[in-house]
Amino acid sequence: MALNARLDHRNPLVFDTHELGRRPGALQRLTREIGAPKDLGLAGVIGVPEGAPVELELRLESVMEGVLVTGTARATAKGECVRCLEPLEQQLEADFQEMFSYPDADDRGRVKAEPADDAEEDEDRLFIEDGLFDLEPVLRDAVVLALPMQPVCQEDCEGLCSECGVRLSDEPGHHHDAVDIRWAALQGLAGSLEDGEKDEISGAEAGADEKQEK
Repeated sequence: MALNARLDHRNPLVFDTHELGRRPGALQRLTREIGAPKDLGLAGVIGVPEGAPVELELRLESVMEGVLVTGTARATAKGECVRCLEPLEQQLEADFQEMFSYPDADDRGRVKAEPADDAEEDEDRLFIEDGLFDLEPVLRDAVVLALPMQPVCQEDCEGLCSECGVRLSDEPGHHHDAVDIRWAALQGLAGSLEDGEKDEISGAEAGADEKQEK
């Protein structure tokens, strides 16, 4: 990606590499707990609620061309079971590794004589800016990859009854008597005939009552 706007060191997902330095082989380990940024996860499916705690464990290694960041993020994701639609929670652990390049160095770590204007070359790269790097895009990608595309409350969740919507796990043995659609029309016709016969009988009885009165 191209260089971002100036990074804000107060952002909890922005890290400072000045203490690490640029000597290849230098290492730094960091732990940090942050509040989850907005929309961290799969929209409308499952994700880490905004502001929920996210634990970060990071290993920063200085290399010729930049800083190699390896880490793990842990949090609690919330969503909805795709089978029974009940709310669910899932412990999330997402691993990631990303290279943040120095903007003044080429792929071999050598200082560039002049800044490169090739936008395509830098499109997929992340950069260190004034000794700072932004971990948010890396965290987002890692969380999305670690979350299930179709979360379920339990592996054997039976879902909902297609006829009445009851949660099948709550009512073992739940079922409805099957009706053969080939007989459904005949049953309706039979019901109509019975109703007609009842009307005729009622009419006949009413006529007989009128004659008796006369």
